Amino acid sequence: MTSMSESTGVRAPSAAGDILFGGLTRIAALITLLLLGGIIISLVISSWPTIERFGPSFLWTAEWNPPADIYGALIPIYGTIVTSLIALIIAVPVSFGIALFLTELSPAWLRRPLGTAIELLAAVPSIVYGMWGLLVFSPIFSKYFQTPLAATVGQLPVIGKLFQGAPLGIGLLAAGVILAIMIIPYIASVMRDVFEVTPVLLKESAYGIGCTTWEVMWNVVLPYTKAGVIGGIMLGLGRALGETMAVTFVIGNTNFLNDASLFSPGNSITSALANEFAEAGPGLHTSALMELGLILFLITFVVLALSKLLLLRLAKAEGGK
Repeated sequence: MTSMSESTGVRAPSAAGDILFGGLTRIAALITLLLLGGIIISLVISSWPTIERFGPSFLWTAEWNPPADIYGALIPIYGTIVTSLIALIIAVPVSFGIALFLTELSPAWLRRPLGTAIELLAAVPSIVYGMWGLLVFSPIFSKYFQTPLAATVGQLPVIGKLFQGAPLGIGLLAAGVILAIMIIPYIASVMRDVFEVTPVLLKESAYGIGCTTWEVMWNVVLPYTKAGVIGGIMLGLGRALGETMAVTFVIGNTNFLNDASLFSPGNSITSALANEFAEAGPGLHTSALMELGLILFLITFVVLALSKLLLLRLAKAEGGK
């Protein structure tokens, strides 16, 4: 008696394919973990001389003096965090507005070309942003933004200290604005995509009971897509933390922290690596730069971990409701 597969001419499925596919995926996952572990180990080994020499004080020491072999990471860490926060403060609401317009308010004939134009901004090389920021944006920023800002907000009692100083057109604030322009396409594209997956029935129901567009976005779309929105913001933050060339052009590249003004030039971890790594000699200088890379890796890891914890708390709170 012949089996059904033999009578119909259809070949019975084999378990060998599943076993092979499962083995390949496990190997790929292990390779990824090994690469990550190898990067961490190599960074720790390369930065071990400065870890032994300076210890934890490397994190809060402001002096960076290669001729004297004295190194501290405070100014690069400060510059990295401040410029990334400025970029997020600017980019998140702008990206939300772009995504809202593209999904809810834009006419059909404008939606696709405008969305494509925003996505193309992500393809512009970072060095182009840096050159444009230094040669074109910086003079305009100094004359038409920094000068009026210093004359108005700079005169306020507490917050005014952030906006005092010479309007050079470069510095921490300028670097943050350039980073915001660079990460807006990433965040806006992700927000637009996740907004579009919201069921139309939910939005039409909200509109049907008299909700405005803002109320629909705030009370329906955002709660439904919060995981994707947070993921897009974290993607933009990761891009801002790791950006090198654009920041190097406009941040000023100085290892001095004279005041709290955002107008003053500064430094970041990536710009310090870009400026000094090629000229660093063997010894503590190279080790200090490698430790800066290790610190940047840890900052990125902490940011990603916090975003995961935030998503877990949101999911737990939603489940509790």
